Amino acid sequence: METNKKSEMKHNTIHKIGRSDMVNMGPIRLRQPLPTQQIEMVDPFVLLHHYGPYKISEESNPFDLGPHPHRGFEPITFLIEGEQLHRDSLGNESVVKAGDVQWTTAGRGIIHAEAPTKDFVKRGGTIEGIQLWLNLPAEKKMMAANYQHAKHKDFRIVTSADGKIETKIIAGQLNETYGRIATQTPVNAFMITAKAEGLTTIAFSKSQHGMLYLLKGKISVNGLEVLELNKSQFITFNQDGDGFTIEAESDSLLLFLSGEPFNEPVSTYGPYVMNTQTEIMEAMRDYQMGKMGFLPAN
Repeated sequence: METNKKSEMKHNTIHKIGRSDMVNMGPIRLRQPLPTQQIEMVDPFVLLHHYGPYKISEESNPFDLGPHPHRGFEPITFLIEGEQLHRDSLGNESVVKAGDVQWTTAGRGIIHAEAPTKDFVKRGGTIEGIQLWLNLPAEKKMMAANYQHAKHKDFRIVTSADGKIETKIIAGQLNETYGRIATQTPVNAFMITAKAEGLTTIAFSKSQHGMLYLLKGKISVNGLEVLELNKSQFITFNQDGDGFTIEAESDSLLLFLSGEPFNEPVSTYGPYVMNTQTEIMEAMRDYQMGKMGFLPAN
């Protein structure tokens, strides 16, 4: 399917432009465009981490994340390169490969573990991905947990009119093309691969907060703002248009996200995202009492 039809689309203006500086997370250094001092949250998106590319080997493997709990939101992984093993307290065990997406709905509680597979560590390789925290509204924070693993070959692709930009529809919809992931709230998640000089238009609803993150390359947005590595990699949009255009100045990779804001209070602590501090305390207690299930160390 082709997009980029000639039309008089009103462009969303830019709300904020952010950096993606490196931060320390235990033994791991990664990029954190959200939250920052300038951009605390893009409702309903709470956190975005860009990890890698890192070389993994038997001598260096800081990404072996043992069993840990979550409640009240959806931790999502977009794997760009490498191979990870997912295990959780629901009994799921799956190998997530480059281009795949794992979409976990923590709800009232889940325990999961993620790590490069043993075979991948043994042979060595590069790992890179995005970890996204998508909030759940108050009415769904205590829903039953769920896990979705969508493989890269199963996603539908929207190709620009010039054939130079492919938009992978992970969740939500672009034009009449729908994503494979079932979402709890209205959300779009697109992975955009662009060749130099490619031009395309991305439409999304005025009711949603939208943001664009650059993983690789250099692009211009609406013919005005430029996203490039180590300078400005993150843009949030105002709710005043029908979408935006991107033009690639070099081969590029981008993640576009948009979602309906909840406009609810948010209280976070460690692996929990709730509405109040009392609910955070309840989550900690329930985890200690085993109410989020059990997952043995591997």
